[in-house]
Amino acid sequence: MSVFPDNVKYLSTPRIIEGGLSAGNYHNFNLALHVGDEESSVNANRKLLLERYNLPSEPRWIKQTHSNICRRTEKKHVIAEADASYTKQRGLVCAVLTADCLPVFVSNKQGSIVGIAHAGWRGIVGGVIESLLKATNVNGKDLVVHLGPAISVSSFEVGAEVRDQYIDKNKSFVNCFAVNTEKIYLDLYKAAKVVLNESGVVSVSGGGYCTYRDKKEFFSYRRDGKKSGRMAHLIWME
Repeated sequence: MSVFPDNVKYLSTPRIIEGGLSAGNYHNFNLALHVGDEESSVNANRKLLLERYNLPSEPRWIKQTHSNICRRTEKKHVIAEADASYTKQRGLVCAVLTADCLPVFVSNKQGSIVGIAHAGWRGIVGGVIESLLKATNVNGKDLVVHLGPAISVSSFEVGAEVRDQYIDKNKSFVNCFAVNTEKIYLDLYKAAKVVLNESGVVSVSGGGYCTYRDKKEFFSYRRDGKKSGRMAHLIWME
């Protein structure tokens, strides 16, 4: 099991927290502004996030589009299209939002660079994890990775065209799919590990969650549709 250096902090927010203000299907700690929730509720939740977890700064949110773009997080932050970010500056909080996709937390063993990727099925096959690893410019053996909560293989049915995209890219992905009669299921955790292992990363922890099944703990787009809230996943250096 991998352990981040003592100065590296990370967290995944729960669906419900004392004081959360989102209502209805977004109940109650939705942190995304783009899903139809009341803007005032989301902003209040983001303020609560900052205070409750004693964050060193406002999270550096990005505009996620299921791309493979990775951007460096700076003190002067402008929200831009990306699905991964990293920083070498202490006190800057890298952040992604998810509701089934896989958050991939990354740090080097020295605790001098951290990053995070939003890795859904499109992001993984598109290379978002590789983009983050390349941006860190750290040898894979010197990286520590944690896989946050995502939809599990038993709940993530996909089409044959998705499997074809994966296997066309890398034959090693074949073991990331389970077939039950005519249905095909994708294991995001296994797929991420294929990428990480082939990139030389050997220290990987996490997995074993299911955002779809655990309704009390997690938001899930696959379960709740367009009015699903989003959890935040944050990593920073003290």
